[in-house]
Amino acid sequence: MTVIVWIGFIVSLFCLLYIGRKNIWLGLMLAAFVLGVFNLPIMEILDEIINTLSDLSVIFLALAVGTIPIIGGLLEFGGLMDDLVENLRMQKKLFLGFAPALIGMLPMPGGALLSAPIVKRASEGVRDQTKVAINVWFRHVLILIYPLGALLVSTKMAGLNLYLEILYILPGCFLMVILGYIFILREVKGEIEYTTERNYKKLIKPLLVLFVAPAIHFIFMSLYKDIIPEIPLLIGVVVSFILALFFTKPGWQNFKRVFVRMKPWNFFLIIIGMFLYLNLFNRSGSSEVVASVAFSKSFLVVIIGAFFGFITGRVAVPVALMLPIYYSKYGNDTMNYLTFAIMFTSIFMGYMISPIHPCVSVSIEYFKSELKYFLKKLLIPTAIELAVMLILGIILI
Repeated sequence: MTVIVWIGFIVSLFCLLYIGRKNIWLGLMLAAFVLGVFNLPIMEILDEIINTLSDLSVIFLALAVGTIPIIGGLLEFGGLMDDLVENLRMQKKLFLGFAPALIGMLPMPGGALLSAPIVKRASEGVRDQTKVAINVWFRHVLILIYPLGALLVSTKMAGLNLYLEILYILPGCFLMVILGYIFILREVKGEIEYTTERNYKKLIKPLLVLFVAPAIHFIFMSLYKDIIPEIPLLIGVVVSFILALFFTKPGWQNFKRVFVRMKPWNFFLIIIGMFLYLNLFNRSGSSEVVASVAFSKSFLVVIIGAFFGFITGRVAVPVALMLPIYYSKYGNDTMNYLTFAIMFTSIFMGYMISPIHPCVSVSIEYFKSELKYFLKKLLIPTAIELAVMLILGIILI
């Protein structure tokens, strides 16, 4: 049975990587189907498909993510992205690192589509795969230590103090910034050319459109804790969309051109495919089989942790998978702040480059690049970060 699970997993991964070179959502859906065929009866596969397509949180999320690129397209059409770059006034490399990180501090699913137009506008002459790498890597450098993100839920599951844990994860965040500069931003040449004096009014409009959606999402989530999280997200995105229409006034013909050019249906289907794969992966029992190969504590928390992050495209979900495995092997009282920091950072690095991670998939789609080029670009900095985590794990835990 274990051999069949491994074969199914490897074949599904091949489908994802091979087909995903040209079509991310189709690769996700076929990979999910292959994973199901090898491990589940056909009725259970159909049941999981129905559950995914009838899950309101998934549908609302897909609708929100499908709307975000239209907002970006409207901002580009109306010149508001030019206004943002023109009036933020930073050195080019600093801007390309800071702007995605700034927007990333207001996390929302598919939010990389908000920073992508900014990266595109400020990275003239930069290769598409580098633009994807900039958008994904630097959007997440601060999310690693963001107290209201996945770290909030993860530390609660582990019974650790959130803010004390941040201090242990902070060195990994600094290392990410350094590696991002060396392996990604170093390729960026030249300066952003400014042709006018700074105009704060022109700066406010695009910032308002970009930040109103995550702000509404955060406020509603804080006020209505029992609401489906994707409902306030969709409300926020719709408000941002209305503001973009109001500020740009494209007219019907121009709006149609923006809609067709941005291909929002691709982003909608990416989210559906992503959750279908994740649901079938969890139902197939693949996680337990993969975890069984761990032969040391450091290997478990770093290598298996990063692998779970990669294969699920999530952070909190792998933490939920890893904690019971870790406790069963080493006991409940052995998870300290340092061990958790190494595990969380390793999971995060696997999640960073996962094709199931929405920011990766939508960034590749937005910049018209390919998954293989993205993985090639980020393989070395990711491997270095994980190698440091593994060495620390071997020495300290």
